[in-house]
Amino acid sequence: MKPSVQVPGSVIAPRRRRPVAPLEPVSPRARWLLGVGFFVLFVALWAAATLGGFVKPTFLASPVTMVKEGWLLFAEYNFVHDIGMTVWRVFGGFVLASVIAVPLGIAMGAWKPVEAFFEPFVSFCRYLPASAFIPLLILWAGIGEAQKLLVIFIGSVFQIILMVAVIVGGARKDLVEAAYTLGANGSGIVKRVLIPGAAPGIAETLRLVLGWAWTYVIVAELIGSSSGIGHMITDSQALLNTGQIIFGIIVIGIIGLVSDFAFKALNRRLFAWSTI
Repeated sequence: MKPSVQVPGSVIAPRRRRPVAPLEPVSPRARWLLGVGFFVLFVALWAAATLGGFVKPTFLASPVTMVKEGWLLFAEYNFVHDIGMTVWRVFGGFVLASVIAVPLGIAMGAWKPVEAFFEPFVSFCRYLPASAFIPLLILWAGIGEAQKLLVIFIGSVFQIILMVAVIVGGARKDLVEAAYTLGANGSGIVKRVLIPGAAPGIAETLRLVLGWAWTYVIVAELIGSSSGIGHMITDSQALLNTGQIIFGIIVIGIIGLVSDFAFKALNRRLFAWSTI
């Protein structure tokens, strides 16, 4: 190896750090600091607007008032029960939708005749807002838990079906042809190629749709409900208690964020090979 030769009089410029470039990853510590920093900035601006008198308390409670009202909800109004009912409704309707939608989505992605039969109807229903079904669901199922579970089911099932069908249908053709060459039949292709290859994408789809399910449960609880976070928000709106309204919204966000992180961690554990 030849030794490096420096030309007399030349100056080696120091290596400058490259600015943040598109798609360039950040360290876990920087990601954590940036994420927390946004929340700190948001709360600071919120406190400045409310405590500084720029916004009336009737329209927006301050962070301090919100915390006090939240403590009052837990101490005197059994808010834990409302949280439990909402979580049960979200996961109950979501699991029911997943049990039906995932197998149907796999069948649509694997077999084109099945896709041709179901896809027009599923695509049509995907654009129908779940809230539009509430009057009918109240007539059919009453105002009990079945009605609320069905609202979440309708809002989730058609989205999952189409997204799973697209993921399964996008399988690599070379893997399918290789399986046929090795003697696999149609059912073997689905079990050993399509489903394992699509499993990480299906899990990610379920994680995303679970977030949408939280928006549907609040709609379901706004009408004919005697418990749940949505019911509490409706009662607080009638009393012009913006502190409790904001606290309920924040609780939903925290629960959703925790469930999202748990879903991500589970997916990484189950499908660690997908990132190799």
